[in-house]
Amino acid sequence: MTDTTNLRTGGQILVDQLRIHGVDTIFCVPGESYLASLDALYDARDDIRLIVCRQEGGAAYMADAYGKLRGQPGICFVTRGPGATNASLGIHTAHQDSTPVILFVGQVGRSMMDREAFQEVEFRQMYAPLCKWVSQIDDPARIPEMVARAFHVATSGRPGPVVLALPEDMQKQMAAANDARRYVPTQPAPDPASMAKLRGILAESKRPFVIVGGSGWTADAVADFRAFIEANDLPVGAAFRRQDLFDNRHANYAGDVGLGINPPLAKRLQDCDTLLVVGAQMSEIITDGYERFSLPCPNQTFIHVAAGLDEIARVYQPDLGINSAMPQFAAAARGLKPIPSPIWSGETKAARADQDGNVTATPMKGDVDLTAIVKWLGDTLPDDAIIANGAGNFSNWVHRFYPYRDYPTELAPQSGSMGYGVPSGVAAKVAMPDRIVVSFNGDGDFLMCGQEIATARQYNLDIVFIVVNNGTYGTIRMHQEKFYPGRVSGTDLINPDFAALARAYGLHGEVVERTEDFAAAFERCRASGGPSLIELRVEQDQISPRATLSGLRAANS
Repeated sequence: MTDTTNLRTGGQILVDQLRIHGVDTIFCVPGESYLASLDALYDARDDIRLIVCRQEGGAAYMADAYGKLRGQPGICFVTRGPGATNASLGIHTAHQDSTPVILFVGQVGRSMMDREAFQEVEFRQMYAPLCKWVSQIDDPARIPEMVARAFHVATSGRPGPVVLALPEDMQKQMAAANDARRYVPTQPAPDPASMAKLRGILAESKRPFVIVGGSGWTADAVADFRAFIEANDLPVGAAFRRQDLFDNRHANYAGDVGLGINPPLAKRLQDCDTLLVVGAQMSEIITDGYERFSLPCPNQTFIHVAAGLDEIARVYQPDLGINSAMPQFAAAARGLKPIPSPIWSGETKAARADQDGNVTATPMKGDVDLTAIVKWLGDTLPDDAIIANGAGNFSNWVHRFYPYRDYPTELAPQSGSMGYGVPSGVAAKVAMPDRIVVSFNGDGDFLMCGQEIATARQYNLDIVFIVVNNGTYGTIRMHQEKFYPGRVSGTDLINPDFAALARAYGLHGEVVERTEDFAAAFERCRASGGPSLIELRVEQDQISPRATLSGLRAANS
């Protein structure tokens, strides 16, 4: 029964629900379509931080990064039409990265709908393929019900984004509504018979390999999984941009199963007789374009652990599918009786030796050696430092040479979405202010959402932004030289002086043109007390850690 004395505006009801569900931070770009909710947030300013961003794509990226780090939905508010379409950048990333995010979109008034009113978009159609659930709240009395459902859907099973549209007049309307209780995620757990079968398969294996990835992990789950790997001396690789799930220095770590994979690791995956994939999707990258393993049934005995029935047998049919959230599976795996004297221990040592060779690289061309800089950061930064990066060939150096040790310390888009590095760095410092945050960006990558350095300045967040400037859209240029050698089209860039641009925004800015100058520049940035930026001017010909443009052109001409 509804308490009819509990009259509030729709905006006030909404903000009260956010408090109940534990929201402490909202990322937004303001808009007239949700003024009533902004007004209600004024009264909640002691409980909920409002981080005002410069573009909705950046705000949604921040919500995604916040959700990754905190394990609870990142919250984003944007306005209708252009605001919502900009925000789709972050929602698509949250969908492919399995991140809990809730996007609230101001909408035209209910009486104006279906008339192509100013900035009107039908969000249930627009966002349907990009999120787990999209709806519109037309009745303010239903806000508690629908917001509770949004939190439940975003966090249960395979996590992901939810979108709720808020008609402008609905937010102003008075209603009596009973508050919901705080959400509790519903997560599957492995049954004992499946865990016993998993152990039985391992006991019969000669060359098993484990890939860990996905989302929904906790620090305790990571520790439990590590104990399982150690007890059975299994070789383990990290899925694309999920390297912080296993200490990269560990004797059992065999490397990242991502772009630019170490060739011996790729061969090891093909030659293994049992493949245990925990949390990760059998994506295009893990499977090398769905060609690394035979379809639809891999030649290996295949065990797939995933939260959500839709992920199991989506592409590859497993011999054993286990529908489980990661904490529940990791705890059950830790409780299994270890395989005595596993015969694959030599394979595990060999896999680690291959990884040691992979991170011992020859210097790159030019006066700035990105390999040496990334390795210096790995030797210098504390284990809990957070490394954020966007998309582009520059990130291959970060993923290959930076040793991730703790969880969570890696923010990188599995969706391959450019522009992620700056906003995710901002969100990391908001979420975990006591951690050192370093944000890596390519030159093309930076200029997609680089204006969010203004947000870092506004909130005085001491992040070090690094821009790797080679004057080209590097990934596309690399593919051009592979398939159309010498025919450069659409990939050259004329860039600003990034350090001067940073100073114009109020940041400390530095340019590094020699490797030996980086350490001092980084220390000056850290000592500046606020956000800072280092532009690294690198040799364009060194297009990846393993290739040069001139070499690709010669090989493919």
